[in-house]
Amino acid sequence: MKMIIAIVQDKDANKLGGKFVKANVRATRLATSGGFLRSGNTTFMIGVEDDRVQEVLDLIEETSHTHKQFMTPAVSLDVAMESTAATPMEVQVGGATVFVQDIEQFHRF
Repeated sequence: MKMIIAIVQDKDANKLGGKFVKANVRATRLATSGGFLRSGNTTFMIGVEDDRVQEVLDLIEETSHTHKQFMTPAVSLDVAMESTAATPMEVQVGGATVFVQDIEQFHRF
């Protein structure tokens, strides 16, 4: 038995959740937020048999896409307490971060 924890961007979460339902993959969905961009994410927690891990990973990979976006870093103050202009920078966002862990016990009540 494995626990898959998948963190995906909010814009991909509904489509992925629908694919999980069609594939009869039970998942707990949590609203989360990222630290770097402070944008909304969705975290799926999935308990699955070992032989279905690759199936779930394939669903996540085909649904969670990366793209580039511009962000403006927070304004900072230098030693003289003067603010420096924040220059927008291009960053890659999206995709998925996935953890797969062995689970000793798994119960559904």
